[in-house]
Amino acid sequence: MSETLEKFKQYLDKMKKYGHVNTLLYWDMKTGVPKLGQAGHVDALTYFSTESFAMATSSELSGMLKTLSQPEEFSGLSDTMQFIVTRMKRDMDKDSRIPKERYEAFVRAQAESENAWEEAKAAADFSIFAPHLEKMIALTEELAGYTDPGRDVYDVLIDKYEEGMDAKTVDRLFGELKEGLIPLVKKILAAGQPDDAKFQGSFDVDAQRKVQDMLLSYIGFFREAGAVGESEHPFTLNFSSRDVRVTNHYYEHAPLFAMFSAIHEGGHAIFEQNVNPEYDNTVAGSCRYMGIHESQSRFYENILGRNRNFWLPIYGKLQDLLPQFRDISLDEFYREINHVRNSFIRTDADEVTYCFHIILRYEMEKAIFLEHVPVEELPGLWNQKMQEYLGITPSDDAEGILQDMHWSGASFGYFPSYLLGSIYDGMFLEQLEAELGPVDELLASGRILEITKWLNEKIHRYGSTRKPKEVLAAVCGREVTAEPLLRYFTKKYTEIYHL
Repeated sequence: MSETLEKFKQYLDKMKKYGHVNTLLYWDMKTGVPKLGQAGHVDALTYFSTESFAMATSSELSGMLKTLSQPEEFSGLSDTMQFIVTRMKRDMDKDSRIPKERYEAFVRAQAESENAWEEAKAAADFSIFAPHLEKMIALTEELAGYTDPGRDVYDVLIDKYEEGMDAKTVDRLFGELKEGLIPLVKKILAAGQPDDAKFQGSFDVDAQRKVQDMLLSYIGFFREAGAVGESEHPFTLNFSSRDVRVTNHYYEHAPLFAMFSAIHEGGHAIFEQNVNPEYDNTVAGSCRYMGIHESQSRFYENILGRNRNFWLPIYGKLQDLLPQFRDISLDEFYREINHVRNSFIRTDADEVTYCFHIILRYEMEKAIFLEHVPVEELPGLWNQKMQEYLGITPSDDAEGILQDMHWSGASFGYFPSYLLGSIYDGMFLEQLEAELGPVDELLASGRILEITKWLNEKIHRYGSTRKPKEVLAAVCGREVTAEPLLRYFTKKYTEIYHL
């Protein structure tokens, strides 16, 4: 091993330790710290994040990457280390253009913005969050100008979360979906709707936690390498493949929310737990392509979790944990978890109308960054689009524009990845069935872990070493298209609603 490579590995180890502290601070901010302790956490997170950024853009690291990129050094590196050096050099070339003081300002504003969003949502008052959102938009544009000068800001943001993707491609895919889904949803809503009276009432929160634990174990979440917490908005984060954490939120009168949040976040976590451990704490590890990541969480939540056969082997256990479900047949449960209806909250939406929730947010982000719509006009634009796509208008800001945390953390460009993930799922489903046989049969016989294993081998273990287009080419052998997802929706809901 060359002297430079040895020093580089030691440097990566130090960066890993700073990253560990940052992740732990964020976890505690969202799951445990009291309100009066938030400011101290913001200060600490700002400090350690700024130090991490300084390490990631230091002249020392630049020199090592430059040396390791030389042909005589590079050729002697392992494939994994070649990927790490190439990716870090590319990222550093971008990040080093951001002045340290501007990055520090961004981190502090981000933490303050997230806290303001929680307060604004609780009060259903957008005006509390508005100045913070305005600042996050301005800082996002400023930082994109440093990292990718001359590029369209929104293309930079989409590419940040789904490398190789741009607004032109997203427009095409979402256009295909709208063309097929708008008439399908009209037919569904005109059909007879299931009676959901049995799902009304009070459902013990402690029992819901036990249901979550049962579901996580069933789909393959490894508890010895995972932990569960509670937060306002469910999320997944990881320290490494050996420490992956999920959160959930429980509503006494809406037990289905926590069930499907558990399956969704469990899908994210299973991905992270099964990345090649050789990649831990490097840019090769934790998958940075959010469309691919969301494809896994939504594959478990929707393709598997909303399939009647998923529940066949475990529905009795659910009924034991939540006694009210003993009066609900599996067929009634299946109809309700696939009940298509226009709803206000994205995370509560059925898998069909969910597509409109993402298209709405995508169009809102284009309005922000391409049309420069003023922040104070955004709630009205949101409500207008809700009426256009779902035929309903939110009663307040919490039910409308404040429902998601993403913009508070400047995760602009993230929302399209949710629907891209669903589009990928249609493709993965067809390929999985071509190789393993009908998913209905696998699920009905309780062989879900065979599906998990297939996903582990085809997708998860590669972490970030394959870009989205490379994943689709390797797994499905074709370019991205929305047609398989439309076929899945049409077949499934034609049968459920007798269209």
